[in-house]
Amino acid sequence: MTVSEVFLIAMLIVFSLPYLLWRLGRTDYFAPLVVVQIIMGILLGPGVLGAAFPDYYQFVFSAPVIQSLNGVAQWAVMLFVWIAGIELDLRKAWTHRGESSVTAGLALGVPLLLGSAAALVLLTQPGWMGAKAHHWQFVLGIGMACAVTALPILILLMEKLAILRQPLGQRILRYASLDDIAIWGVLAVILTDWERVGRQVGFLLVFAVASVLFRRLMRRVPERDRWYLGLIWLAACGLGADWSGLHYMVGAFIAGVVMDGDWFDQDHMDLLRHHVLLVIMPVFFLSTGLRTSWQVGGFAVFGAAALLLAASVAGKLAGLGLAGRILGWARGEGMLIGWLLQTKALIMIIFANVLLDKAIITNATFTALLLMAVASTMLTVPMVTPRLRRMAQATGER
Repeated sequence: MTVSEVFLIAMLIVFSLPYLLWRLGRTDYFAPLVVVQIIMGILLGPGVLGAAFPDYYQFVFSAPVIQSLNGVAQWAVMLFVWIAGIELDLRKAWTHRGESSVTAGLALGVPLLLGSAAALVLLTQPGWMGAKAHHWQFVLGIGMACAVTALPILILLMEKLAILRQPLGQRILRYASLDDIAIWGVLAVILTDWERVGRQVGFLLVFAVASVLFRRLMRRVPERDRWYLGLIWLAACGLGADWSGLHYMVGAFIAGVVMDGDWFDQDHMDLLRHHVLLVIMPVFFLSTGLRTSWQVGGFAVFGAAALLLAASVAGKLAGLGLAGRILGWARGEGMLIGWLLQTKALIMIIFANVLLDKAIITNATFTALLLMAVASTMLTVPMVTPRLRRMAQATGER
């Protein structure tokens, strides 16, 4: 068979199997389609499908096919991260800066500390830290992975729970937005390459000047032109960031951050996010699954994932519980917000992909982080739904 035919077989698998499992299994309550797609990517990877059916795995996922899939996946994730950057609304966070900074700081800081402690535990055993990592990069990277909140998936889940446009949903978006900025800022610090620091500083200076000019241009053109110019800007920023030694995903995020969400119709932006998730992000999930590894032993990987999950969940809930006490929230509100901000899925997987690309973590660590992200996201809706119901009942009684 030709490479094109095998590539289409892979695409057929990518889109059919997760959908059938999600639809026929009715998993939406605990595992939305995006989570099922991530799980299917793991199952189709070398650790499961490759181990059970190595000949079939090598036939479908040959080097040329993987190269083609990786190209689609790279553009898909750049679009997704770019949209996440555009959707950040820091003006609302600034309006409520006192409450937002306390909450976001604790929501990020406590799981960061516990995740860093978990990373120190992993450092006692070989096989977890990447070949090019310094100890501080590994510890900070793992700690931040435990603290990540996936803003785009959080939006999807809050839409599902019918709280996105409510005051509670808007508050949670403010907290998540501030943490999103911090996450990518820390990633930039981790990726600082002292051999190419001149390039990185030069890129940031050029980016700052270009951003001012780009914003002036975008204000003067109609919306239909803004979409095209935005995509050109995305590709240019991704190229510049990757050339400088940061990463094309860092470039994609900052390309979106300097853009204003109100330049675009909100319904159009929602549709774009939906279509990116529908049409091309499943390819990214598959390519992510192809990077999983169980070389240090399946039990060890699952043990590391459990350790990271415990650090992430305990840290997020403790941080939001402390914020609730400081700010005088209603009883149970901190726990509810903590579970919602626990949503990880895509952003943490993207974050971990960058760490793996830069050899800061190994494939085994990446696999453990991936399992942790899936588990934490699957816990969100089942843990939040009854709490929302009790909160609504309490409000109705008053």
